[in-house]
Amino acid sequence: MKSLTSLRCVVVGISFSLLGFAGPQALWAQRSDDSLAIPATDEGLAGIGPIRRADWFRNLWNERRNLWATRTQSDQNAVVFLGDSITQGWGDDMGKSFPGLQVANRGISGDTTRGMLLRLEKDVLALNPKGIVMLMGTNDLEEGADAAIVSKNIELILTGIQKNFPKTPVTLCRVFPASASKKRPADQIQAINAAIANVAKNFPQVTMVDTWTLFANEQGDAKESEFPDLLHPNALGYAKWGAAIRPILATQGLIETQPDPFTLEPGFVSLTNGKDLTGWRLAGSKTAPAEDNLDGKQSTADGRYAAIHGKIVVTTPPEGRRIQQLYTQREFAGDFVLKLEFRATPNADSGVFIREPQLQCRDYPLAGPYKNLKQYRPQDWNELVVTVKDNVAVCTCNGELIEGAFKLPPSGPIGLEGDHGQMEYRRIRISMAAK
Repeated sequence: MKSLTSLRCVVVGISFSLLGFAGPQALWAQRSDDSLAIPATDEGLAGIGPIRRADWFRNLWNERRNLWATRTQSDQNAVVFLGDSITQGWGDDMGKSFPGLQVANRGISGDTTRGMLLRLEKDVLALNPKGIVMLMGTNDLEEGADAAIVSKNIELILTGIQKNFPKTPVTLCRVFPASASKKRPADQIQAINAAIANVAKNFPQVTMVDTWTLFANEQGDAKESEFPDLLHPNALGYAKWGAAIRPILATQGLIETQPDPFTLEPGFVSLTNGKDLTGWRLAGSKTAPAEDNLDGKQSTADGRYAAIHGKIVVTTPPEGRRIQQLYTQREFAGDFVLKLEFRATPNADSGVFIREPQLQCRDYPLAGPYKNLKQYRPQDWNELVVTVKDNVAVCTCNGELIEGAFKLPPSGPIGLEGDHGQMEYRRIRISMAAK
C-alpha cells in the first residue's frame, strides 16, 4: 500500500485532469496508446487502491475488453451496467430483465473500483450511454481497501461521467451484503455504503438504490437462499435486483414510456389529469418554499414531485432523506372511497395523508409498519383502498386490512409525503358518497 501522502498526490493529479487540465498523457492513464491490457504497474495511474493483476484476472480482463471493443458501434446509446462478477454474472442481456431496453454489460469478475475507473472511457463513455447502472466496491474489501478508497474512486468515476455526459442518468446501487467469511464483513460494507452516499449527493444526475437493505439478513449478511456462496446472487437474487432498479429506470425515462391505459370506473373522479400537477400544491418545508398552485407544471421547483406518464413520482432526494408534502388543492368532507396504486423502491418511505392523518405508505416488508402482508408485491404496483364513513377510515392493501378504525377530522385534502427512497403513485381517484 502506498503512503497516504503518495495516494493524495495521485488523487489530486487525476482530479485536475478530470476538471479539464489533462496534460499530454491520456486522461484515464491507459499508458499504451490503444492497449486494453492492465498496466504493468500503478505508477501514474488514475485513482487509488488495489488493481488486480493475477494471471486469471489479466486473461479475463483482456478477453472481455477486446470483445467489447468489437461491439462499440453496435452498443451505442445503450444503458451500460458497470461492475464486477455480480454484474458479469447477470449475462449480456441482463437476464432479459428489461425488455425493449438496449443494454451493455460491462462487468468483469474480480474487478475493483480502481480497475473500473481505468476502464471507464473505453468501456462506458465510448458508448455514448443513454443511462449507466453502477455496482462496485465488494472486491476492494477483499484486497484490504477501505471505504475512503472506494468512495474516492467512485467520486472520480462520477466526475468523469458528469464532465462528459452531465445529463445522462446514473443509478448507483449500494454494495450488496456478503459475509465476513468472504472478507466482506457487514460493518465494512455499511461503511462503504455510507461513504458513497456522501459522495453521490453531490451529483444531481445520480440516484442511489438501497440494494443493501434489500438483501441483508438480520445480521447484515447475505442470505444463502439468494446468495448460495454468500457473494453472488442466484436467479432469485438477480430478479430482486432487476425489480429494485426498474422503477428508477422508469423515472429516468428509459423504460415504461407509454401512458397508463387505465380506464376510470363509473362514479370515480381522478385526482390527476395524467399530464402534470394540476390540482395539487406543495407545502412549505425547511428545504423548499410552498408552491400553492402547481397547475400546468410538470414538477415542483426542486424536482422532488414530478408528473411522469400518468404517475406522480416522489423522487429520491440526493441527500438521502427529505420530508416534504404534496396536497390536493381541494378538500374532501363526508364519506368517500379513495383508491390508488403505489410502487416503492427498496426500503422507501412515503405516506398518504387522508384529510390530515398520515397512512404510512412504504416498502412495507423492509420499512414497515405492516411487515407481514401476504399479498404485498415488492417493487411492483400495489393497491390502497381507503373507505371513509362517519370520519373513520378502513384501509386495505391489495385487499388485506392494514387499518380498521383510522380516525379522521371532518374535512381536509389528500396528500402524498416524501421521506426517503422513491415512491410512485398512479390511478389516484375518489368516489364521493351520494348525499
